[in-house]
Amino acid sequence: MELDPQEMSPVINRIKRARGQLDGVLRMLEEGRECEDVVTQLAAVSKALDRAGFAIVATGLQQCLMSDDGATTMDVKKMEKLFLSLA
Repeated sequence: MELDPQEMSPVINRIKRARGQLDGVLRMLEEGRECEDVVTQLAAVSKALDRAGFAIVATGLQQCLMSDDGATTMDVKKMEKLFLSLA
């Protein structure tokens, strides 16, 4: 299953924002900022990436369920493994 770049536009934007947040975390560490501030920002990055991952898996599920030829192409175990990898 290939992901449509058009459908992934919001996910791509989310990952780019997370990348910016991660750069911010690195700067904070280099500047010796407070532990609580660093961990708060790191948690935000982690949550953003988790949400992006879930959006990708959900899009994949939707594509599998809406097969053009009506055939069941979804590998349930594979999709389950993808969801669990984000847990």
